[in-house]
Amino acid sequence: MPFAWFTALRYLQKDKAQTGLVLAAVAIGVSVIVFLSALINGLQTSLIDKTLGSQAHITLRRPREAPTPIENPTPELAIARTVQARSQRLRSIDQWPSVLQSARKVPGIIAASPIVSGAGFAVRGDAKEAIVLRGVELEASLEILDLEKRLVSGRLDAASGSVAIGATLADNLGVVPGDKIRVSTSEGVADTVTVTGIFNLGNQSVDRTWVVTSLRHAQSLFALPGGTTAIELKVDDVFLAEELAQELHDRTGLEAESWMALNADLLQGLSAQDSSKTLIQFFVTLAVALGIASVLIVSVVQKTREIGILRAVGTPSRRILFLFLIQGGMLGVVGSVFGSALGALFAKGFQLVAVAPDGSPLFPVELTWQLFLSASILAVMVGLLAAAIPALRGARLDPAAAIRHV
Repeated sequence: MPFAWFTALRYLQKDKAQTGLVLAAVAIGVSVIVFLSALINGLQTSLIDKTLGSQAHITLRRPREAPTPIENPTPELAIARTVQARSQRLRSIDQWPSVLQSARKVPGIIAASPIVSGAGFAVRGDAKEAIVLRGVELEASLEILDLEKRLVSGRLDAASGSVAIGATLADNLGVVPGDKIRVSTSEGVADTVTVTGIFNLGNQSVDRTWVVTSLRHAQSLFALPGGTTAIELKVDDVFLAEELAQELHDRTGLEAESWMALNADLLQGLSAQDSSKTLIQFFVTLAVALGIASVLIVSVVQKTREIGILRAVGTPSRRILFLFLIQGGMLGVVGSVFGSALGALFAKGFQLVAVAPDGSPLFPVELTWQLFLSASILAVMVGLLAAAIPALRGARLDPAAAIRHV
């Protein structure tokens, strides 16, 4: 075993109480970082999943129709006018198949689906409910929003005249799979359809209004033969949705709306969580660093005579420096291993204790190898940096003065 490693291990073993206290401080600090990071990351993932459970990451649609002001008939005549917003109508995206293929080729886009969406009414007996009718290509749409996993009864059917509806809407209409309802659209077209499935997305407004049918059926109901009112997209990294939306807008000229623009309040909350996590990590790291540095400084003072003897027999100063850096690094490594295990234990235990009435965790945790790796690297770096000051002090000791002083 190299001399520096052997000496560092002997120093750590000799002062077992000090070594144990430093290891405990590092382990507790790492466990706090792992526990809080896992909890905050889990909460963020849960919030994003719930938010995106009923919407696409990016939606492409035609820009709103702008009002067309009346021009002055002659230069001498002035017209006092009030410009009002133009009423909007359902319009198809021009050459939407080529737009769809172009969007699928953009790096970061992992799925794309055309839809026809508009307002209407669902009627059954005396019950009449306002609805949002969505026509989709079933296979492509399931890559954006997996309704099959959200079905509470029945099945999804891509046949024309078959629909899946939200659970709240089904309760309001009093229907079950196999029943028929009559739907009418804002274009004045009506049809009798069969309810084949009922889904629950956990979003009250969606579950109360959505009626999902085939793309071709919706095209006929909204008098848009072969048309598509929007293209929904799914991205690989949800936090890059706004950048990709801007890129798609520049490419296609269409209005590109990302989930980040629609959920600004949620993003502010996620940003606040990240800031709080960073502050906690900073102060915990600072406490661990001060603990390691203080113990190693005391070790340098206590071992002044031994260091002087080592220097007197020809041990170079860089080896003395390396000796204390080894101690700091080893304290960081061993402490991070115990701290990671302790943090994971805390996180899993907390998840098992804090549960909702249905048995699901109130505070989901997200433990990943990246989290453990980053916490371990942080602990080792803190150990090395904390050991730097006492290491430099020990390396600069004059051997004669150190021996005579002691």
